[in-house]
Amino acid sequence: MAQWINKAFRLYLRQRYRQIERFMQFPHETQQTLWRQLILLARQTEWGRQHDFRNIRTPEDYARRVPVQDYETLKPFIARMMHGERDVLWPGRVRQFSKSSGTTSDKSKFIPVPGINLRQCHIMGGHDAMALYYHRRPDARIFEGKTMIMGGSLERFKPFPYTMFGDVSALMIENTPFVAKPFLFPDVRTLMLPGWEEKLDRLVHAAILEPRMAMIGGVPTWTVVLLRRILEMTGKADLLELWPGFELYIHGGVSFSPYRKQFEAFFPSQQVAYQEVYNASEGYFGVQDTSDPEAGMLLLLQNGIYYEFLPAEEWEREHPRAVPLWEVEAGKNYALVISTNGGLWRYLPGDTVMFTSLKPYRIRVTGRTKQFVNAFGEEVMVDNTDKALAETCAATGAGVAEYTVAPMFITETRKGGHEWLIEFERPPQDIEHFNNLLDTNLQRINSDYEAKRFRNIALQRLLLHAVPPGTFHRWMRNRGKLGGQHKVPRLANHRQYVEEILNLLKESA
Repeated sequence: MAQWINKAFRLYLRQRYRQIERFMQFPHETQQTLWRQLILLARQTEWGRQHDFRNIRTPEDYARRVPVQDYETLKPFIARMMHGERDVLWPGRVRQFSKSSGTTSDKSKFIPVPGINLRQCHIMGGHDAMALYYHRRPDARIFEGKTMIMGGSLERFKPFPYTMFGDVSALMIENTPFVAKPFLFPDVRTLMLPGWEEKLDRLVHAAILEPRMAMIGGVPTWTVVLLRRILEMTGKADLLELWPGFELYIHGGVSFSPYRKQFEAFFPSQQVAYQEVYNASEGYFGVQDTSDPEAGMLLLLQNGIYYEFLPAEEWEREHPRAVPLWEVEAGKNYALVISTNGGLWRYLPGDTVMFTSLKPYRIRVTGRTKQFVNAFGEEVMVDNTDKALAETCAATGAGVAEYTVAPMFITETRKGGHEWLIEFERPPQDIEHFNNLLDTNLQRINSDYEAKRFRNIALQRLLLHAVPPGTFHRWMRNRGKLGGQHKVPRLANHRQYVEEILNLLKESA
């Protein structure tokens, strides 16, 4: 019976892949058509009337009429929507909102998720991930087993209880199509528990008794915690002893590079696949469509999002000029600008991307506009540090669980530099050699950093601290950011995170 069910899903996913092929073949036409639909649907909203959507004829008109927005601009509109007002940024009343993880700020952001956005963007993005995986692996058997999603939870908005908010993963679980619910593990109620530590405990005990696990999806940070706990409780050498039919881990939110070795130890088989997805609170943007993780993710062009891209030289300008899809260049950093069927108009989510291919359009996430170190003109992005760390680990046999980086500012007695806090999964035999090699690799990857490091004239060698196991987990708990879509901030152009962690270590010494 399970084989026939999997076959039925394979036939549906094959049809969806043909639609993906079409937008890959006609990307510009697909985006222009979608843009017209968005403008037409939103003409009678308050935002549409304020910006005269009725008389906008071309994407160029739209770019002239509507400035690039940040969250602070849209926040008053979203607050009114959460209190039940209709036709503000999107037609009708919006009942559900995704709550951002607050990666770069302790302040939460709430993103409207009307039904059309949930169905045509987030849930359809999940379908696209499966369609691309089944196209790449025709022998896939995901729907013969169980799937566990490491998601968050939902809660009611107290001033207007009709409104619900929570992690976008929780919204997707809550609204899983009925045909897919039998495959969710263990059950929606458990997956939606608000307390991360209680949820983790229940997931571990349930997973030990489920031999048919085929797929897990979630942020690597918290999935690693789950899988380690399962191995500790079962005494198994690896997880394939427990789940012999396991075949796919879907990840996103942070770079997978620091975690890859850990997962390969959990699942020591080349038959287990890894698929990166780009599903943010604001939309489901991309899916890895090849077996090569360096190829990037296919940009999803038909799922309710019209894309523009802000070149790096425009990021700090008062009136930045974004370019449409048909003007982008490969190998160049852009900040993402989106207009969506969720009521976000020329909105900056804060992510930066680089095109790895223009035929088809593939991207990789390089960082965030607020998550970098540029205290000395070195312009170091998360993509740089992830790559330098992965290469250093590969050369030394080390494994990294978590890390964060901050600038060390110039004082009378010290040159400037970067301070790294690293929690090792497998410590290197020689920490000093690891430190030197990491600094050398970062120089090779980032020419601006290399120039500042030349003969130690401007910057000294990076300073590395190996912190005890569990440090980042404790810090995230103290910040109220355990589980779900919460991610450890990798880079900051300030010292707040590093100082908080160092103070935590002093208090526990």
